[in-house]
Amino acid sequence: MNSGGVMKKKQRTGSNSRLSSVLAEIDSSYNDGTLAEGSHKSPSLRRSSSHSLLPFSAPSSAGGFNDAATADVILSLVLDQQYPLADFSEASSDATVDQSEIQIHLHSHVLRRSKYFAALLSDRWQQQNESSSNNPEIPPKIHRYNLTVPATTSSINHHLTVLQLLYSDDLFSSIDNVSAALNLLPIALELLFEDCIKACVKLLEAVPWSEDEEEKILNLIPFLSDEESKELLARVSPVRRDSSEEMLHGLILSAIHNHPNMAFAKAFVAKLLRDFSSRESIRRVLDKAFEKSLRVVKQSLEEYSSPDFRGDHNETEAIQRLNLHTAMTNGKHLLWLVERMIELRVADTAVMAWSEQASFTADLQRAFRDDAWRNIVPSLPAVVLRCTTRLANAVATGNILATKQVRMKLVRDWLPVLIICKDSVSPMGPNHKSLYLELEETFLRIISTLPLSDAQGLLQQCLSFSTRNVDDCPHLVSAFSTWFRRANRPPHPESFE
Repeated sequence: MNSGGVMKKKQRTGSNSRLSSVLAEIDSSYNDGTLAEGSHKSPSLRRSSSHSLLPFSAPSSAGGFNDAATADVILSLVLDQQYPLADFSEASSDATVDQSEIQIHLHSHVLRRSKYFAALLSDRWQQQNESSSNNPEIPPKIHRYNLTVPATTSSINHHLTVLQLLYSDDLFSSIDNVSAALNLLPIALELLFEDCIKACVKLLEAVPWSEDEEEKILNLIPFLSDEESKELLARVSPVRRDSSEEMLHGLILSAIHNHPNMAFAKAFVAKLLRDFSSRESIRRVLDKAFEKSLRVVKQSLEEYSSPDFRGDHNETEAIQRLNLHTAMTNGKHLLWLVERMIELRVADTAVMAWSEQASFTADLQRAFRDDAWRNIVPSLPAVVLRCTTRLANAVATGNILATKQVRMKLVRDWLPVLIICKDSVSPMGPNHKSLYLELEETFLRIISTLPLSDAQGLLQQCLSFSTRNVDDCPHLVSAFSTWFRRANRPPHPESFE
């Protein structure tokens, strides 16, 4: 037994194993009447600077703690200045006690609440201790034992507290906060004081912990049995490897779908995503949410663009309105997800998916050729184009390193949507003008990264970017100038091989 609380034994499986691990130590050290002291010492627990300041130094009531008149056990707390401190000890500064030992008067029938003392006081050891005195007229010999503890004020204090609690039936009134439980639990484990162990664990299960307290509890858990540590571990140990990802995904869905204060919730979740340590986990979570929202938008537009007219006209119209509202709502969610993905530089999958939406862009063109959406979801084109602009700009700036095929398909499939939005939204407000111009410039920059043959066909579709005054479309002039400059350059000899 290591008298300070950092026990050499590993995982405790129950009181029987706790007791059996001590019996050999008692046997080997009993000749000198001291509690066995191992090389692994107890946790640091601290106290005031002199014996006179100890709160339990005065005798209590007859037959009680430290009552010398009735005691049959004298326990000497041997104060060791070199005693190492444990990881779950108090971190505050502490005075040392300048004396060699402190004597406590105790009672064997009370000490037996501790399985350690119960083993020490069992018949086997008492016979060995009392073999020299067989005369029944001689009063029973006082049992004397030593227990080495760190020579710090709080260590002495905590040991005395645990010893005094052996006399108490109401442990919970003394163990009423996390600090007390953490100070007393290592000593209760050392002395195999099961009632005190249970009281400390029950308190720790029921109350919040600070981060420092949590670390100390994690250091103590290996010394608890599986049953004792079950609830403590459940609080700090994930049941599944992907618990964090599952939590983040649930928060994203709640923020964009269910929370009444959606803007505040989105801002909070965005901060959680920024601060999360694993970029790959964030990528998987956002990819999953993006895929789900995109699927809903596509399905709604597909049903709107290809309606089933077999039902009642009013019913069909109501369904069409619902499809547009669903597309609009989830389109806004999609835009928020795209912005988070680009901010965190995890939009690779989103860019690739956005470049493979030939059927989706065809449904959008059909929907925007119809006038019905104008009075129902007038902002739908802007939402869709903002998603496209964010992703295309990430490609054009190198935030996302897309392949040539992805870059080409991104412009090829979404350029017609931009053109029809420009033609269908009339009159064109300043916000729309700014959005369209930004996407035009971005598409032209991406086209400039493509081979001349691929860029040629796409640039021809960009004539719709032209304006009444040529000076108002410098981005288009620059794009064509660049293409012609390259096209008029003498071919490289290798191109003919």
